[in-house]
Amino acid sequence: MRGAVLYGPRDVRFEERDTPTIIKPADAIIRVSATCVCGSDLWPYRGVNPIPQPTPMGHEYCGIVEEVGSDVTSVKPGQFVIGSFFASDNTCPHCHAGYQSSCQHREFIGTAQAPVLRVPLADGTLVATPDVPSNDLVPSLLTLSDVMGTGWFAADAANVKPGSTVAVVGDGAVGLLGVLSAKHMGAERVIAMSRHESRQRLAREFGATDIVTERGDEGVERIKELTNGVGADSVLECVGTQESMMQAIQATRPGGAVGYVGVPHGVALDGEKLFYGHVHLHGGPAPVRRFLPQLLDLVWSGKINPGKVFDLILPLDQVAEGYRAMDERRAIKTLLRP
Repeated sequence: MRGAVLYGPRDVRFEERDTPTIIKPADAIIRVSATCVCGSDLWPYRGVNPIPQPTPMGHEYCGIVEEVGSDVTSVKPGQFVIGSFFASDNTCPHCHAGYQSSCQHREFIGTAQAPVLRVPLADGTLVATPDVPSNDLVPSLLTLSDVMGTGWFAADAANVKPGSTVAVVGDGAVGLLGVLSAKHMGAERVIAMSRHESRQRLAREFGATDIVTERGDEGVERIKELTNGVGADSVLECVGTQESMMQAIQATRPGGAVGYVGVPHGVALDGEKLFYGHVHLHGGPAPVRRFLPQLLDLVWSGKINPGKVFDLILPLDQVAEGYRAMDERRAIKTLLRP
């Protein structure tokens, strides 16, 4: 089969790769219905995270089960399934605590930009849909593999409550779905921080009540103005830079919470400032598997439509253009169809 391989900065190729097969009894093989480019894929694509050798890419996926190993009992061939970017057994103590992305036996899934995918620990990782979905539902179901689950975790980690005021730092797909998550959790006011008109429009559609275009200290001041000098109850940090993290912390009221899901790059925190800020910090790689059944119900019943974050849909063999479009901010998120 052919799939995406990253060779170095801004060098993605669509080339021959070995077709996956069952290696362990807990494996499943999936025929991928849709995959996509993640904002976190842009770190290695831009050369910020160096790669030592040509590396297959992709960690968001959904599709039809083709084959299962002898130990797999929860899914069967012919079912449509979604799984997290971390395979997990869903039985270890960390999984039981709801942190499947820290499973004691976790395996990162990083080869999903391809027509066929091997998923280890299939029983603990994959969730089947009630039936094979119609094509129009696939984009929203795909978001549950990572980006919607990550936005939801940001809101959950920031302790978003009905009637609260929430600020979202970052207007990429995760930030926009953080807006959707906060709104669905009952936030009364959702402040989206964005300078891009198309992203502002989608933020409004997802439930943002206010748009703030300022960044850094100016962005913090604007949020304080909007909240009568208090700050937001909850702030979702969806970027991963020093500036975005400090902006999130400083925009949070004393006793409030920051949910941070942007993969950190060069972030260092001042202990004394944290001490006197009285701000809760919680985040990390989203335990998508914890939220998958609930989010699947919301998508299946039509209560949320997170697939709207895909504003560019390409055939998988045009994966390089999908990366370019996101790198150049011509697209919020690229969906790829094998």
